[in-house]
Amino acid sequence: MKKTAIALGLSVALAGCTTTSDTLSTQTVVDAISSSVQVTYQVNQKLEGDSAAICKALGAEWAACQDATIQLTNNGDAINSNEWEIYFHSIRRILDVKSPEFTIEHINGDLHKITPTAEFKGFEANSTVEINFIAEYWSLFETDVIPRYYVTAENAEPKVIASTDTEDMSKIITPLTGENLKRNAGDNNIVMNANTRFDKNKATAQVSVSTIANKILPTPVWQDTAITGSADLSKGINIHAPAMNTASLAAVTSRFNNLGVNVSGEYPVNVIIAPLQLDTAYAKSGGYSLDISDSSAEIIAFDNAGALYALQSIASLIPSDFSSNKTISQVSVKDAPNFEYRGMEVDIARNFHSKASLLRLLDQMSAYKLNKFHIHLTDDEGWRLAIPGLPELTDVGSQRCHDLDENNCLLPQLGSGPTSDNPGSGYLSKDDYIELVQYADARNIEVIPEIDMPAHARAGVVSMEARYNKYKDSDITKANEYRLADPDDESVYTTIQFYNDGILNPCMDSTYKFISKVISEVQLMHQEAGQPLKTWHMGGDEAKNIHLGNGYEQTGGSTAWKGDKDLTKESMPWAKSPQCIAQVAADDSLETAHDLGPMFVKKVANIISAAGIEKTQLWQDGLKDVDPKDLPLVAVANVWETLYWGGANTSNHMVEQGFEVVQSHPDYLYFDFPQEVNPKERGYYWATRYTDSKKVFKFSPNNLPQNAETSKDRDGNNFNIKGDTEKRGYNGISGQLWSEVVRTDEQFEYMVFPRILPLAERAWHKASWELDYVKDREFKGGETTFVDTNKQQTEWIQFANIIGQRELAKIDSTGIQYRLPVPGGKIESGKLVTNVAFPGLEVQYSTDSGSSWVTWTKPVAVTSAELRTVSPDGKRFSRITSVK
Repeated sequence: MKKTAIALGLSVALAGCTTTSDTLSTQTVVDAISSSVQVTYQVNQKLEGDSAAICKALGAEWAACQDATIQLTNNGDAINSNEWEIYFHSIRRILDVKSPEFTIEHINGDLHKITPTAEFKGFEANSTVEINFIAEYWSLFETDVIPRYYVTAENAEPKVIASTDTEDMSKIITPLTGENLKRNAGDNNIVMNANTRFDKNKATAQVSVSTIANKILPTPVWQDTAITGSADLSKGINIHAPAMNTASLAAVTSRFNNLGVNVSGEYPVNVIIAPLQLDTAYAKSGGYSLDISDSSAEIIAFDNAGALYALQSIASLIPSDFSSNKTISQVSVKDAPNFEYRGMEVDIARNFHSKASLLRLLDQMSAYKLNKFHIHLTDDEGWRLAIPGLPELTDVGSQRCHDLDENNCLLPQLGSGPTSDNPGSGYLSKDDYIELVQYADARNIEVIPEIDMPAHARAGVVSMEARYNKYKDSDITKANEYRLADPDDESVYTTIQFYNDGILNPCMDSTYKFISKVISEVQLMHQEAGQPLKTWHMGGDEAKNIHLGNGYEQTGGSTAWKGDKDLTKESMPWAKSPQCIAQVAADDSLETAHDLGPMFVKKVANIISAAGIEKTQLWQDGLKDVDPKDLPLVAVANVWETLYWGGANTSNHMVEQGFEVVQSHPDYLYFDFPQEVNPKERGYYWATRYTDSKKVFKFSPNNLPQNAETSKDRDGNNFNIKGDTEKRGYNGISGQLWSEVVRTDEQFEYMVFPRILPLAERAWHKASWELDYVKDREFKGGETTFVDTNKQQTEWIQFANIIGQRELAKIDSTGIQYRLPVPGGKIESGKLVTNVAFPGLEVQYSTDSGSSWVTWTKPVAVTSAELRTVSPDGKRFSRITSVK
């Protein structure tokens, strides 16, 4: 950019005075654009059919693209300068710019830059300029658009454009309507509005409170249904549990306190740990028996976990009106978990989530008997754990800001803008992490840290390059000690999230020294916390060049549904690293760069085993071409392939090979996906357009093929699955929360809750409608009827009523900002009728555009209305929907 007095390009009215300072002049331009320019993002149309030829020619993956426009409206005085740049975040690659006044350059990851050309004549006062372009794939939800565009110029401080400094994407993107709500012509998903939502909800009837009063969540294995009556807790409870871990007892006591139960009272709750007194079916970790009579509650537990869970079962029976009705149902229960691994994964790397929000999550995981907290600590966009001796990891790798050289921070990504004062930046200190582990341990939750590698490792790579630069002139040995990148690597690749430099090098001794250092420091934190590190998650996923995948072909090819690329210019990661070329040549077990991934897994597994850690865990593709017999420890696979693309048999095959398998299928268990098909919902949707609580509840983790009968693929169409192997049996299931478009703690809780409740149900309890797995039995959506869907619906009605009439009130008391379901509604014969996914929640309506609200109790005469759901505590409301 020319160092000119660009204040000459500003109107006198804007500049206010004459100045000769270049810095002040460029800053004036930046300030004017940031404060006066309104950004609007408009999806014009998806390009399909004959138009898809444009996408193919532009190199769109799977030849899928859209026509879109960014409008820049100047609401102030004229800004007659083209000496500026606007940086913005886009999860869709920009393939072509059709407006000659501008260029758009991809920087790295999701960061792009708009630069005016010589043809741009400035922003006239109160006028709009448009940047029309072609972007890859589709934009079907408002959260496909990322906030915090920012403007900068030479010698100026970058500023966020004020109109984009929001988490309400409707302030940026124009409404998505019509055909732009569908992925393609074959997309048969039903878009949710008040009417369609009403139709979906009407099968879930409200039941009486007495019907669910004795129901524990998650459902016990056995309960004596003949027992009736209640136990009076008005004088409080007195827990006698001498064999329980004191921290666990304190944790569950805290929950009773939070629910309004006096824990210094009279009603005896006696807990013994006596595994030999339990029937064989319940004699395993977490198993217990519970008998609540009018005079006492008696618990026999297999272990400390069982004692904790039995007490949580008593807490589960606490009614929502306990303040006025201090009784619980008498029950007799025998119980134990269906799966050993009952997990929740949270990504705090893409966007950081506070320690407080994680502690709240751990409380609820324990309440519903989940026992594995898989914390995704690192990725391309952030390193979130302080490692003693490697301060650069958090000094640089946990921060995002506008430093294009990345000496002080990572590039802005995912809506973080140019500064570090938002959830794009942040980390857990050593003390924070130790506290987190201690908190989890008291609640019988194992913390499984994930340091993702070799891909998704850019934060670590950049941090260690910053360390190299810091020491290279004073101590070259120290500079190279933990370096993760081969400086001479000329490999040309693009990762799944559009980075060209985010994969660490597996052929350098310093890489393994770094890994050993990190593992040893985290292991020491666990030791200090009192929970030995039992499982190390090394990630292992997506170490590839997406341009060499099936969505592309060499330019000139004739496959209409593949994007054109000059593949001769592409390479696999490490293929052109001199150090890896030398390693492949020197090692007879290696033939090509493809073999370096399995080699890396084996080397890291040896480091983990040597540290005395029992297990390693990876995403399933990280174990491709790895024989578990070649590993010195147990390997656990998170299988994250969609069922309709073969994930059921992938899970079975991995069990057959000898891996432990944790079901993590994105079409059912990714909680970063939208909760309904509506553009106002938050989330990615590459595997499914929606996952609501009912879909999670209906998931069959014990017999994966049967899900083909009870759900649809991502386009809302039927699919078939036939199990092709005899052996199957899984270690457990896990929910996943990825944070690309989950920036705040409130958004985090909105995405996880209440979906975590049906996750806990499926992890703990094998449903009566789950069929035994049979090899070669084929389930065909819309054709076969092996599954008893009537029984499934009956059990869902009970579960939904427990949530709506009891559990959400308890979660209210914790301050968690869970998602309230948007109500359904219709006007039938001139009268408004409504319903809600969780019966028992209050629905309100307004006929004056929200100026006043009335609780809906019965059909009422209206011509149109707005509807919202109210939380049990009356403090929060759902998204508003209109009916007419």
